[in-house]
Amino acid sequence: MKSFAKGVVLSLAFLVVACGAAQAQPYPRNETNANLPSQAEQLFALANQARAQAGDGRLQWDQALAAAALFHCRRMAAEGPIAHRYGGEPDLTARAAQAGAHFSLIEENVAIGPSSSAIHEEWMRSPGHRTNLLSPNVDRVGVAVVQSRGVLYAVADYERAVQSLTASQVEARVAALLRSSRVSILGASAQARAACAASHGFGSSSADQQPGFVMRWQDSDLSHLPQALADHLASGQYRRAAVGSCPPQGVEGSFTAYRIAVLLY
Repeated sequence: MKSFAKGVVLSLAFLVVACGAAQAQPYPRNETNANLPSQAEQLFALANQARAQAGDGRLQWDQALAAAALFHCRRMAAEGPIAHRYGGEPDLTARAAQAGAHFSLIEENVAIGPSSSAIHEEWMRSPGHRTNLLSPNVDRVGVAVVQSRGVLYAVADYERAVQSLTASQVEARVAALLRSSRVSILGASAQARAACAASHGFGSSSADQQPGFVMRWQDSDLSHLPQALADHLASGQYRRAAVGSCPPQGVEGSFTAYRIAVLLY
């Protein structure tokens, strides 16, 4: 990550619809659509088999994504022709967030076919859908299958999951990373939180002790420190650090990211 990054690059893929051999016909919207969790589980299992064969990591089932997928799958069956979004419907990111998912990347496959195995094979033959299904950048999936008029409608939503953390939890995570660099943590810092919310400067009055270095960034991944911050810590010039978290800036839609400021003294 570049130093003093003001935003995090997030990805969203809406790819071509896989249509399979069967063709949907319009039908009354009040028709009952049967939810088929066993067929969804089969698509989930087939996806992980394909990922294992490709050397990719196993996907975990995400119930929030499955709920979002079912919401859209039922709408697809009601509409007849399949699509990623219909008039008056929230987009994929909003549907997933409303269902309770937290993510930094989200993708979707949709299809209609005679069976789950046929839908899986169609996705594997379609370059765009295959890329989504085998992507090493996603780690969770939710799948829904609805039966109507003798065919199956399927939706698979894939994400890179992000934990839902409070500001205090974010600060604790970053403080733990800082301690490995042998700096003492000053604890909850109003100055650091003010610096986080600001776009430049120290975020404090002249009466506050001024830090020697300020690092602001935002990301969905809190497993490591930005390289510029790590380099300053490695210099040995600093003995104390303050951490502050605040709402992210410039994050579009429903993606999850965290904004942090670290002040070094």
